[in-house]
Amino acid sequence: MAAIPTFTGDANPYGGGDPYADYRTAEFPFTHLADLADRQLGAAVVAANDEFFAERENLLLPHRAAFDPERFGHKGKIMDGWETRRRRGVSAGHPWPTADDHDWALVRLGAPGVIRGIVVDTAHFRGNYPQAVSVEGTSVPGTPSPEDLLGDDVKWTTLVPRTPVGGHAANGFAVSLEQRFTHLRVNQHPDGGIARLRVYGDVVPDPAWLALLGTFDVVALENGGRAEDASNRFYSPPSNTIRPGRSRQMDDGWETRRRRDQGNDWIRYRLVAQSVIRAVEIDTAYLKGNSAGWASVSVRDGDDGDEGGWTEILPRTRLQPDTNHRFPLPTPTIATHARVDIYPDGGISRLRLHGTLTDQGTHHLKTQHRELNT
Repeated sequence: MAAIPTFTGDANPYGGGDPYADYRTAEFPFTHLADLADRQLGAAVVAANDEFFAERENLLLPHRAAFDPERFGHKGKIMDGWETRRRRGVSAGHPWPTADDHDWALVRLGAPGVIRGIVVDTAHFRGNYPQAVSVEGTSVPGTPSPEDLLGDDVKWTTLVPRTPVGGHAANGFAVSLEQRFTHLRVNQHPDGGIARLRVYGDVVPDPAWLALLGTFDVVALENGGRAEDASNRFYSPPSNTIRPGRSRQMDDGWETRRRRDQGNDWIRYRLVAQSVIRAVEIDTAYLKGNSAGWASVSVRDGDDGDEGGWTEILPRTRLQPDTNHRFPLPTPTIATHARVDIYPDGGISRLRLHGTLTDQGTHHLKTQHRELNT
C-alpha cells in the first residue's frame, strides 16, 4: 500500500472566496469501506471533556464542514466542528500546558468492526487546530455509559499514536489491527478543533444477536454485509444500497452515469456469512427520472472468482420509479455473495436480501467474533 499523505502546520488565514480552495486532502486507500461512525448506523459522540466553542456532536455530521466567516456567538467564533477552549498552565511562571495535557471525546461506533483507516478532518480550523491527535479503541459489550468507558477496568488499544496534524486538512491514518472495536477515544493535544471524524472498516456483527433475530437482512451493512465492487460509482457509492432504513433523498442511494453503449451496470456484494435467502427487496425511493429500468439478482455460494458460479434468483424484472419492490423467492437459495444487475443504467436506493444463517455461516461468525475479541 502506498504511503498515506500527511499534512502538518497552519493553513493560511481565510482570505475570502471559496473556503475549500486551499483545503489539503488526498485519496486515501480505505475510504471506499463503510464508515463505522455513521450516524445513520447509530454512531454518537457520547461524551467530551470540553466543548466550549463548538459541540462534540458536529464530529459525525454527514456533510462536509461549512464555514461562515461572519458567524459569531456569545463565546466567540462558531465553528462547524468540535472545538475546546485554549489550555493554560498552572501559574504565571509556567503559563503553557504540559506535554500530557489533552482534550478527548468518546465515540460509540454505529456498527462494531475492524477499523482499516481513520480520517481526522480539521477543515476551517486554520490556526486553532490541535498540534497532534491520537485515537484509541476498545470493545465493550452492551450499551456502556461514559462513566463505564472511563473506568479503570476498560482496556484501550492505540489505533493512531500521537501524531502531528495540519490545519484545514484531511489527516488520514491507516490502521492494521485485526481486532473488533465498539468505541473510540479521540484525543487532541493539547487543545483545539476537529471538524469531522470518519472511521472506515469492516462491520463485525454479534452472532448471538443475529441468531435471536432469526430471519434478517443478510446483506445489510449493519449486519456485516458489504458492497465489494461495482461497475460505476459516478454519482454515489454502491454501499449506500445496504445502509439502514429507506433512502431519504436521491443521493442516499446508488446512481450511475448515463450509458451510451449496450452494456449494463452492477454491484457485487458479500453477505454477512453463508445464508439461506428467501425474499428480495429492491427500492428505487427518490429515483424518479433516473431509476434503473430493469434489475436482476444473482447469487453464488463460495469464492469462485468474479465471474463464475452465479445463479439467477430474480430474472430481469421491470422496476418502477420511487417504489419499493418485493419478490418472494419460490425456492430458498444458499449463498455467500450476491450481485444486482441494473439495465441499462440509472440507480436503486436499497437492496434487501431476507434470510437466515446456515449452520456453516453461524459457525463462521462465532469463530470470527471470538478471534477478533481476544
